Amino acid sequence: MLARLSQKRILLGVTGGIAAYKCADLIRRLRDAGAEVQVIMTAAAQEFITPLTLQALSGNTVHTDLLDPKAEAAMGHIELARWADLFLVAPASADTIARLCQGVANDLLTTCWLACGARKAVAPAMNQQMWLDPATQNNMITLQAREIAIFGPGSGVQACGDVGAGRLLEPLEIVALCAEQFASHALTGRHVVISAGPTREAVDPVRYLSNHSSGKMGFALAEACAEAGARVTLIAGPVNLATPDRVQRIDVVSARDMQAACELAVTDAVAAVGAEQSVFIATAAVADYRPAQVAEQKIKKGDKDDEITLTLVKNPDIVAGIAARAERPLVMGFAAETHAVEAYAQDKLARKKLDLIACNDVSRADIGFQSDDNAMTVFWPMGDGVGRADLAKASKAQIARQLVQLLADRLSSAGA
Repeated sequence: MLARLSQKRILLGVTGGIAAYKCADLIRRLRDAGAEVQVIMTAAAQEFITPLTLQALSGNTVHTDLLDPKAEAAMGHIELARWADLFLVAPASADTIARLCQGVANDLLTTCWLACGARKAVAPAMNQQMWLDPATQNNMITLQAREIAIFGPGSGVQACGDVGAGRLLEPLEIVALCAEQFASHALTGRHVVISAGPTREAVDPVRYLSNHSSGKMGFALAEACAEAGARVTLIAGPVNLATPDRVQRIDVVSARDMQAACELAVTDAVAAVGAEQSVFIATAAVADYRPAQVAEQKIKKGDKDDEITLTLVKNPDIVAGIAARAERPLVMGFAAETHAVEAYAQDKLARKKLDLIACNDVSRADIGFQSDDNAMTVFWPMGDGVGRADLAKASKAQIARQLVQLLADRLSSAGA
């Protein structure tokens, strides 16, 4: 189960309390599980354990000040909030829990908490009577109502000598609970086929036509679908990315290679679990055209050749073909555009008879093909109109998990 933390980004908020010493081991255990950790410390936390200790263990600079001129020049608290896959406050003191409930934003930790759209969790640690106080208990009810995960507390002898509930859970217990946050059953029993990355269309044995797609969004979706319980087949164009855990990967090169692989994978998925349990997600940036003829030898540049003419022919439309099948899965397309993004996406949704389409503006350097972040708008048919969801800029891993939830919602509304 701890493998779920591989490559995950954990933002750890450390607050004041004797239990802060356990964060040193907690960080080490999280990193042992493959997670990347960044740390925010409150002023009170720094009285119990030094930032230098947690910096050495996390391998990252520890963040302590909301109004750090260097960080704020780049909106440091917003970047931290976007970076996280999980924001964990541990130990979470009674005071910090109260401030989180009230929406206070007067230090770096509480400001990042409000700005963070990722999963959130608190691991309470306080005196047993403080834990039992009605104000604290009401605050915990509030956090639970907001779908904040609560880790603990444990019971036993406390530093003050009292015995009762309020101890911070042990680091390995917290790590296991962190891993559980990345377990979802939204797609259990489904078979998801995903296309990702670019295609390459050969001109001659050494040259080809292609595009800037990195495949990152498709690979993030493959990982998110696997986390959500689906069986995942990933059809990947030429990319330099590691295969996500629990994902079957098929490598292809050209658009026609990708079409054949996608058609076969969808056929297998429908045969295995039925069309109503199958999903096809077309994130790949498939070349629209290919050279009509591929030269058998490298094309040489002649002394008098200032120009060369290539005749191109249209490639097959993979997503439209799968959407037109008699036994079709739920089909989600992608529209990577440089202008009129929403108009083109809605046209593609209707014209190709898709169930959903996600679009983004790849002319933006911060969310383009090579970026680790994305921001998307998703459309789907709804009665006589179109449904819409706007996904604010976040890491592609976070965007992928939001897309998985939208997929699960559409499957549910279709009765599948």
